[in-house]
Amino acid sequence: MFPKLLQEEVGSHILLLPHFLGVCRKDSNKQAMGSRMIFVALLLSVSMGVMAEDPYLFFDWKVTYGTIAPLGVPQQGILINGEFPGPKINCTSNNNIVVNVFNYLDEPLLLTWSGVQQRKNSWQDGTPGTMCPILPGQNFTYHFQVKDQIGSYLYFPTTGLHRAAGGIGILQVHSRDLIPVPFDRPADEFAVILGDWYKKGHKTLKRLLDSGRSIGKPDGIVINGKSGKVGDLAAEPLAVMEQGKTYRYRVCNAGLKNSINFRLQGHTMKLVELEGSHTVQNVYESIDLHVGQCLSVLVTANQVPKDYYFVASSRFARRPDVAVAVVRYANGNGPASPVLPPAPTENSAGIAWSMNQFRSFRWNLTASAARPNPQGSYHYGKINITRTIKVTNTRSLVNGKLRFGINGVSHVDTETPLKLAEYFGLADKVFKYDLVKDEPANGPVVVAPSVVNAVFRNFVEIIFENHEKTIQTWHLDGYSFFAVAIEPGRWSPDKRKLYNLQDAVSRNTIQVYPNSWATVMTTLDNAGMWNLRSEMLERTYLGQQMYVSVLSPAKSLRDEYNIPESQQLCGIVKGLPKPTPYSGT
Repeated sequence: MFPKLLQEEVGSHILLLPHFLGVCRKDSNKQAMGSRMIFVALLLSVSMGVMAEDPYLFFDWKVTYGTIAPLGVPQQGILINGEFPGPKINCTSNNNIVVNVFNYLDEPLLLTWSGVQQRKNSWQDGTPGTMCPILPGQNFTYHFQVKDQIGSYLYFPTTGLHRAAGGIGILQVHSRDLIPVPFDRPADEFAVILGDWYKKGHKTLKRLLDSGRSIGKPDGIVINGKSGKVGDLAAEPLAVMEQGKTYRYRVCNAGLKNSINFRLQGHTMKLVELEGSHTVQNVYESIDLHVGQCLSVLVTANQVPKDYYFVASSRFARRPDVAVAVVRYANGNGPASPVLPPAPTENSAGIAWSMNQFRSFRWNLTASAARPNPQGSYHYGKINITRTIKVTNTRSLVNGKLRFGINGVSHVDTETPLKLAEYFGLADKVFKYDLVKDEPANGPVVVAPSVVNAVFRNFVEIIFENHEKTIQTWHLDGYSFFAVAIEPGRWSPDKRKLYNLQDAVSRNTIQVYPNSWATVMTTLDNAGMWNLRSEMLERTYLGQQMYVSVLSPAKSLRDEYNIPESQQLCGIVKGLPKPTPYSGT
């Protein structure tokens, strides 16, 4: 189905060149082959000079179906290079990441790199509003830079309900050696992907949503793709620690619906990083992690050498689901105790507990970030707000079918990606701007592509109000924002006095508890088309998302990259000549 890879070695870097940065198709034309070889030569010559400054990491991924059994029931899963969860991307700030994705599925595929800001480069963001999908039997090469970022992030599919079947993994970005980190180098690192799980396959779940019904409650909790049980002596350990040493656990919630509380039997956890920001190093016995969120904790192996349980349980549920995984001491002797550490209290008291824990998360103002300057040198609390957007999640029936939305607008994806329609000057043929207003309004639900216009470099305040009885989690692509407040009730201007304007954590997701509100602030300094979405997959798929168009009036390469030569075109822009490229620096 796919041609053999061209491989060249440049120093210590392996260059994978299957129609580099493009779609692979059969082509026996000698002239085309000659052009590609010239391109290979140019790339090699450029690589010799450029990679010393910003190294390149190359990955070759085959996305296939395979049989998995996260909850003990065999089902069709989505594997990457035969792995579930997918391969870990281990990189350093400013590295260039090149991922050549071969789609062996029977459906179109896109992957997004959630939390990677894609500076000036929404072309590679991997959402249906920015990119054409990779068709079955084809491949596409993502090329992006983790520019001035550190931290723990997720990647996952954004097409259909593929995320419910796998294709998920962790992307961990280390600080460069010249940037000091506010804790000693750990003895080792362990990646832990938590999530709820359904026994139904992704196609069955999609049919339920397409028919207007909910996918209901998940069937269980998984830890790195497995749902361990207490007393399973044959279970492989999640981690192995040596007595007296300290380890970093990077933990992400890649689930579809449930918040998850995790804890490690007999041990405390020191929070050191949250979605790309170093934090004040508070110590916790357990931590709530909401859908789409990632963080890092340090754990010191200071207990009797034996096995202990890492415990994950769903939150805010009448009957929480629980999974365990074994953490083993090297040369330890003895199984883990069957008595698990308790989860925090549930119901309204549980929400108050979780909200208080959020308030304890603070930015470490004395730490260095990915840039060679202190994290806290950006005084966001002193910047004048130029726009306030209040976002309210909505749930409704449209023609008898379940829909979710934002301020009464339920988004639908289009055959022509929104970014491409805008770039080619054909936006009016695909969508209307600003269906979502800055204030919620009463009226019938509008089901349509949803794009909000924003002014480049404006400093905006986004208020999320949740009038429902279930928790929400929101994510904004292309940016980090300052999570300045989460409070019960309804927001009003006088609530600004509750904002943390000193050391709120800069992050990319925010939870909103039932009948509560949350506020974030950010500068829209990253030109492109960016997805603001619910991280609950059911709600995203049925319309609780929109795109924010941030255009630079200068149309300069200083602000946004040109469309890549290899970018796939589809819908009404397929076959059209590309507009005049941007210029300048």
